[in-house]
Amino acid sequence: MTASPHPIAHILVVDPDVDSGRMLALYLPGFGYRVTVAATLADLDECLPAQAPDLIVADSALLAGNAGRAGQALRERTATPFILLCGAATSGDRADGLDSGAHDVMSKPFEPRELVARVQAVLRRVKVRADQRAGDQTVRVGRWMLDTRERRLFSEQGVNVSLSLAEYRLLMTFVSQPARVRSRDELMDLARGRHLDAFERSIDLLVSRLRQKLGDDPREPALIRTVRGQGYVYNAPN
Repeated sequence: MTASPHPIAHILVVDPDVDSGRMLALYLPGFGYRVTVAATLADLDECLPAQAPDLIVADSALLAGNAGRAGQALRERTATPFILLCGAATSGDRADGLDSGAHDVMSKPFEPRELVARVQAVLRRVKVRADQRAGDQTVRVGRWMLDTRERRLFSEQGVNVSLSLAEYRLLMTFVSQPARVRSRDELMDLARGRHLDAFERSIDLLVSRLRQKLGDDPREPALIRTVRGQGYVYNAPN
C-alpha cells in the first residue's frame, strides 16, 4: 500500500495494476485529495476500517470482473460511495454497476482529468445528500433549533439546552402540527414515555418547564399558548 500526503477528501484507489495505482496516487493530490492505494483484496479489507475513506475508486477486475458483481462485492464490504472502473465498459456494464450501488462507472483506460471531474461530482452529490439528512434532523422552534438526534435545543449564539424525554416528546407533538389545539389528556398520551417518572405526570408542569427552557414568557407566551377550557396550542413563528 502507498499513501500520499494529507489534504482534503480521502480517496481509496483499489487497483491491481501497480502502475495505474501509482499514477492516481501522484495525480489526485494535485487536486486536493489524500490518496491511499490498495492493490489486493487483503489491502482493501485492511484499509476500509482503518482509513475511513470518503470515496473509493475501484477497478472491477480486482473484485469480480463483472461490474454488477464487483459493485455488489464492494457494497457488501462498505457503505462508502464508490466509482467503478471497467475495461471497455458497455452500456450494460454501466447499468449493472449503477444498479449494484456504484455512484458512477467509467471505462478503462480513461483520461485522469475526466476521473477527477467525476470524483468531484460524486463528492458534491454525497455532500448535498448529507446536508439534506442533517437538515432533516433539526427543527426550528422560535429562536432555537431542535436537534432530534441528541434531544437538545441550541441557538446561533452557541447556547445548548438539554430536554428530558417527556419534554422532547411534548415539543415534537407541538411542532409536528402547529396551530392545532391539543387537550391535556391528548398531550399526556402523546408525551408519555415508558420511562416517564411520577414527577413528570402533570402536563401543566411539563408545559411550564418547556416554556422556561424555550424562554417563552409564561404570562404572555408566544410559542406555546394556553387555550382556556381546551388545552394548549403551538404558535409557529413566521
